[in-house]
Amino acid sequence: MRLRKTADFAAIAFLGLSMLAAAGVARAEDNQQRREATIVVSGEGEAKAVPDTALISLSVVRQAKTAREALDDNNKAMGDVLSALKQSGIADRDLQTSGFGIMPQFNYPTDTGGRALPPELIGYQATNTLTVRVRDLTKLGAVIDQAVTLGVNQGGDVAFTNDKPQPLITEARKAAVADALDKAKVLTEAAGVKLGRIVEISESMPRAPQPLYRAAAMAKEMSDASVPMAAGENSYSVTVNVTFALEQ
Repeated sequence: MRLRKTADFAAIAFLGLSMLAAAGVARAEDNQQRREATIVVSGEGEAKAVPDTALISLSVVRQAKTAREALDDNNKAMGDVLSALKQSGIADRDLQTSGFGIMPQFNYPTDTGGRALPPELIGYQATNTLTVRVRDLTKLGAVIDQAVTLGVNQGGDVAFTNDKPQPLITEARKAAVADALDKAKVLTEAAGVKLGRIVEISESMPRAPQPLYRAAAMAKEMSDASVPMAAGENSYSVTVNVTFALEQ
């Protein structure tokens, strides 16, 4: 009797598990049938503007037999550069030391047979690098010219930027979404389906401004300065991915 009851219980349990499994499969098939049809489209937007700010890197490099002499010579030259830049209207907040170092300098002799001999210490080199933000681009050439006259002898890297790029990025974002919407409309019309609601929007990291050639009056004004400069035009780009529902 006990064995029969055990067998009946096992049969009932097996039947229950089979029903649950069947229900699970049915729900999965139902969910698959109800899955919303979507289309994913990427859009690109761009906004352009004339730069209004420049970042330049200016370095003073001095060499001497001792580290003390190299540093003293460097300090004097950089002090003159800083003083002149401030007098020309560059604010303290736009002047930042971005690099400094004192390095020994060696000579690497060889003997008559071409074999390397122990290096010889011949002096020291002191380097002080200054990053300058120039907000009046018509003065950029004069600033560089003056800095070189006072002792800057390395650097000169120039990056043209916009002081307030956020409005430009916002404009590029709007253009990117509009571009994605236009693409989605073309694709759905070609496929014979109706475009539905927006399900999801994601944005790629906005790309850094790309310099573009631009012949403008400002470029001419800057070329009249001591060091010819052309600001050109910056382009800000944004890419978005938009998921739309489809109504068939």
